Amino acid sequence: MRIEKQGYTERFGSIKINDVQKVLELDSGKRVSTPPKETLAVDKIEEEAIKHLEGRMAIVIPVKDEKLQLFEGVISGVPHECLIIVVSNSEQKQGDRFEMERDTLEQFCQFTQRQAYIIHQKNPVLAQAAIEAGYTDLLDESGEVVRNGKSEGMVISVLMALAARKDFIGFVDADNYSPGAVWEYVKCYAAGFSMAKSPYAMVRILWRYKPKLTGQVYFKKWGRVSATTNKCMNSLISANTGFETDIIKTANAGEHAMSLFLARILPFASGYAVEPMELISLFEGFGGVLPPADQKIVKQGIEIFQIESRNPHFHEERGGEHLTGMLHQGLSTVYHSPLCDEGTKDMVVKELLAQRAIKPGETPDKPRINPPLNKTNIKKFIDFMAERLYRYSALK
Repeated sequence: MRIEKQGYTERFGSIKINDVQKVLELDSGKRVSTPPKETLAVDKIEEEAIKHLEGRMAIVIPVKDEKLQLFEGVISGVPHECLIIVVSNSEQKQGDRFEMERDTLEQFCQFTQRQAYIIHQKNPVLAQAAIEAGYTDLLDESGEVVRNGKSEGMVISVLMALAARKDFIGFVDADNYSPGAVWEYVKCYAAGFSMAKSPYAMVRILWRYKPKLTGQVYFKKWGRVSATTNKCMNSLISANTGFETDIIKTANAGEHAMSLFLARILPFASGYAVEPMELISLFEGFGGVLPPADQKIVKQGIEIFQIESRNPHFHEERGGEHLTGMLHQGLSTVYHSPLCDEGTKDMVVKELLAQRAIKPGETPDKPRINPPLNKTNIKKFIDFMAERLYRYSALK
């Protein structure tokens, strides 16, 4: 793969935020000596390096009642060396969608002879493991099963990746119509990690285009929600540094990956707040404005890579209500941050009013936050699940 060399980088405390790097070539060919002129502007990441990193990576596919054809396409796009982890919260009572997903994954793994795990979010074993680890925040009111929610599924997948002894974890949505795009996202994750110097690294994908089907294909560059959340998050950074910026372009990136060192220290917000909250929590803990969350991590630094893909992102359309909820929950992470100044708060409220996400006089709801995994006994969860992991293997 050839990718633009790291160019402009902004620092916010001990966080390095790299500006967007574009993928120039998906397959850069055999290993040959690179001309010196090329190395000034381009990074060539050899296939061997990418494959090595993919072997250390778990790719998570959160699923909830997706079309089976879409699901099958997504798993087929994940590079072979990666471990697939499917966390499903699909219907089990009428028609048992989860059983269909499991059958689909098992057949795929038999044909391809690769390892994958699939588990339902409501499996009582997960609740038992959470209780063992002292992570009862993950459970619903009954205390017997894990709560509904994407971020709760992400927490489960991080713990399963740790139990499977992986070093990196990446997330891919299950509603992607293009297996080739999924393949590219994972290559981008590996490329980002190959450039990282800190063990605390994150890679966030910026879709090149998000096409709209309106009689003809229109290759739209920015979605309304993404543009608004990016603007408000950049306003928060600007207010704290004193220098205006537009460095954040992936505030809502559902397709993203991180080292498991980083995943251990992040709180996960419920709903559509989860991706923006990852950035906000890093700014709060390591931006140099509030007391540092961990002095050791401050010394090592945190790196954020934003990589623009070549493939357009075709996905399932979910309607205006979905977008309004996404905007509301995403901007709530900015509004309720102790770093947020009054000017940015006013901006958030105006944007939400303009999009009819709140009513006059209202403010955004405070997001629910699941505490970081390093606040729990991770080892107890891993030990509990490691003994039972074989039950959820798709390769029989």
